[in-house]
Amino acid sequence: MNPVVEVVVVVLMLAGSALTLISAIGLHRFADVFARVHAAGKAAPLGGAMVFAAVAIHLGDPGDTEKLVLTLLLLGLTFPTGVHMVARAAYRAGTERRPDMVRDELADAVARGEAGSTDRDRR
Repeated sequence: MNPVVEVVVVVLMLAGSALTLISAIGLHRFADVFARVHAAGKAAPLGGAMVFAAVAIHLGDPGDTEKLVLTLLLLGLTFPTGVHMVARAAYRAGTERRPDMVRDELADAVARGEAGSTDRDRR
């Protein structure tokens, strides 16, 4: 393998691993569910994408690359949606927020019923 390609693979793998580690540390250290969701929703998918790119470059086989791209596409579609649903469920369940969180921009929209479906709409 070309030494330049090896360096690119190592850099992508290390950067992806570091982002995933940062995301895991954020999940462990942040105080409330909303901060944890933010940590999971930002760094983890990008870290996964970098690791997948490194593996695809290292393998070099078009069939393997297609599978990795498909997996990455599914990860990119489902991970942010799942994180959003967790945050939405936590908000609607009345999960306690940090005391220094002073603005709640969604409260008025939820009260008016403009923030998506509510339990009232399901009846």
